[in-house]
Amino acid sequence: MALGSLLSAAAVAVSYVSNLPGDLGQRRGVFLAGKGFQGAAIGMVMTTTQTYMSEIVPPVLRGPLLAFFPIFTLLGQLVGAAVIYACFDRANGYTVCFASQWPFSAVPLLMAFLVPESPTFLVRRGRHEMAYRAQRRLGSDDVDARKAVDAILRNIDHERKSTRARYLDLFRGTNRRRTLIVMFAGILPQLFGLTLLAKSSYFIQVVGLAPSSSVLFLILGLVLGLLANIASVWLTSRVGRRPLVLWSLALLTVVWATMGIAGFWDGQPVVWYTAAVLMMVVVIAGLGVWPASYAIGSETSSLHLRAKSQGIGWLVSGLGAGFFGFVLPYVFNPDQGNLKAKTGFIYAGLCAIALVVSFFYVPEMKGRTALEIDRMFEQRLPARKFRAWSRHDRVATSDSASSV
Repeated sequence: MALGSLLSAAAVAVSYVSNLPGDLGQRRGVFLAGKGFQGAAIGMVMTTTQTYMSEIVPPVLRGPLLAFFPIFTLLGQLVGAAVIYACFDRANGYTVCFASQWPFSAVPLLMAFLVPESPTFLVRRGRHEMAYRAQRRLGSDDVDARKAVDAILRNIDHERKSTRARYLDLFRGTNRRRTLIVMFAGILPQLFGLTLLAKSSYFIQVVGLAPSSSVLFLILGLVLGLLANIASVWLTSRVGRRPLVLWSLALLTVVWATMGIAGFWDGQPVVWYTAAVLMMVVVIAGLGVWPASYAIGSETSSLHLRAKSQGIGWLVSGLGAGFFGFVLPYVFNPDQGNLKAKTGFIYAGLCAIALVVSFFYVPEMKGRTALEIDRMFEQRLPARKFRAWSRHDRVATSDSASSV
């Protein structure tokens, strides 16, 4: 986390000086290098923090706390949009926008020195006494810390009996299914339209809204998305991940399709309806599939492979974001695909595909311990049966097997 923070600060500096080269091509190259470097640094920080939270948070709090990832993502975008709006008419306003990122780059560095190391990480490294001390710093008394670390040790020992902790082992046995779910959870935000939402200010200008109004629309959408994600903190703890994913993807399929249909007409009503659809999408996704995808991606993998599987998940997420970020302008720009509002048909199809995949492959793991999740995957339960599984099912299975 500390390394990612330092790299992010360095990347901001590269972007900040990208206007210094005299040649336009060189300026673009320096800016691209800075943005790419910063994307890698942010990915490093986010992968580490999600893995850390999934390892230290109790099962009952795992979903609600991981729902804060999209909340703070939107909060960061809201701050960025406000800075852009404030610097809109300044000649060198873009340099202020770059510089405003430096204070936020320092936050992970500060946290790296304040928070204790993950007890699960320390147990994997064989540092048991350090794990006990870290668990006590996380709020447990001496007895509870011993019990918690001993439970982690038993879980990891159980997992190590079936597989080793190599990247190749992510795609062997029952871990293959778990890794594919993590990868699918990583790409879910791109499938429901997060990349288009990130470009919504420009996209709505292409459809026909004035630039000044599009920035205000962007801020309004971010506020609505922020409120929806805050509400999802309660929903993920009450409803569960699988229902949130299924119903939100079903709604998004319909909403995106209506935007695509509206694209067959021209005029100001179509522009405003497209803007309304984008706001509906950010609210529906914020209440359902967006925060749920973080919870699913973090709790599916086994403990001793979690760091590696989270890295794979974030790699898939980054590749998906890069792909959609590159392709989308060719889809809706007037000088290319010129789909404009008809882009909704593409996302309606992607949401429909994601809905089918989620129904058959994404299980419900709300409130489950790492050991219970291991058992359910080892029994190769269908995704729809995870919710009703109990420990007695495992006992009954073992008894029947021993009597044969």
